[in-house]
Amino acid sequence: MPASSDLLNQLRIDRNAPPPARAGGGRWPWIAGALGVLAVAAVLAWTLREEPLAVRVATTEALQAGTPGTGAASVLDASGYVTARRIATVSSKITGKVEQVMIEEGQAVAEGEIMARLEATDAEAQRDLAEARLASARNEATRAAAQLTLAEQTLVRTRDLAERKLVAAAALDQAQAERDALAAQRQAAASNIRVAEESLALAQIGVDNTIVRAPFAGVVTVKAAQPGEMISPISAGGGFTRTGIGTVVDMDSLEIQVDVNEAFIGRVRPGQKVQAVLNAYPDWRIPAEVIAIVPTADRSKATVKVRIAFIEKDARVVPDMGVRVSFLEDAPPAAANAPAPTGVAVPAEAVVQRDGRSAAFVVREGRASLRELEVADARDGRRRVSKGLAAGEQVVLSPPSELVDGAAVVIRE
Repeated sequence: MPASSDLLNQLRIDRNAPPPARAGGGRWPWIAGALGVLAVAAVLAWTLREEPLAVRVATTEALQAGTPGTGAASVLDASGYVTARRIATVSSKITGKVEQVMIEEGQAVAEGEIMARLEATDAEAQRDLAEARLASARNEATRAAAQLTLAEQTLVRTRDLAERKLVAAAALDQAQAERDALAAQRQAAASNIRVAEESLALAQIGVDNTIVRAPFAGVVTVKAAQPGEMISPISAGGGFTRTGIGTVVDMDSLEIQVDVNEAFIGRVRPGQKVQAVLNAYPDWRIPAEVIAIVPTADRSKATVKVRIAFIEKDARVVPDMGVRVSFLEDAPPAAANAPAPTGVAVPAEAVVQRDGRSAAFVVREGRASLRELEVADARDGRRRVSKGLAAGEQVVLSPPSELVDGAAVVIRE
């Protein structure tokens, strides 16, 4: 039988002994940690994903032998403004109160489209009165026609009786007179119908005059009146009466007008090629040509006005923009042994300045790559690039400021 001290030693707990291991219990913390890392990585990837920029592109073109690669030299530079040949401040033909204005600045309108309506209460009342008079005239004509029919029948019977000596000659004369009088009444009723119809047409014109329509297709540049205001085709002498609903400009009639010093007007001729640069878009060169030289001089400024037409229309060109023009000389014929131009031609808006150097963004596999360029010359809105681009590559037009090298892009039409 063991001693009591041995029994007490068996019941003592050893606090330095390792805990008993459980089957499979050590792997779960590692699995949970790995899943947490994957979840965080997925959230970061979703949050930091790159949104591609939508850009317009153009394809570079190789310069072939015999193709003029350089623009003609400028013989004269001048400045002027973009003007519209067709511009109208639209008003009403009558004086009235504006009831509804249906235009806003920048809105395109078609020829004949309604721009505003005036209060038409009086004009519509006049039209209703004219319609009532026309209906009355038609009723009078119907009554006169019925009476004339009866008078003609009476005249026939009376003539028959007079031939058989059954009535006096005076009765025949009376029947003839009544028939002639009713014929005259019917003719007067027909004339009254024509007068009433003309009066109705005139009253309808009065109603139409309360509607202001666009005289030609264009864009509204000024909205000059509001509902409730009075409008008149003539000035009210400093009162509160408006003289126009709005101003419409025909954007297809835009041209450039410049004042050329009369000492250099001999360098300009109709049909001469011109390169125009808008102050708002200094990197955009617009092809143009001289329309006409206005045959009069400004004595105070010693200048002659020259009209220049845009060869290509663009929505970015708006009236009253400042513009600089270069009158170009005719390109001389290429010599037989002259070297062919080298490089590629690209739109001028694809060439930008980055860190003081000419560059362009080339799109390849959904990414924009920045290329440094050597730009030779320009003509008709295109630039000749002698180094940095190859034919057939796609370049970004008017690259946005947020576009950087290597950014993801998507091509839009």
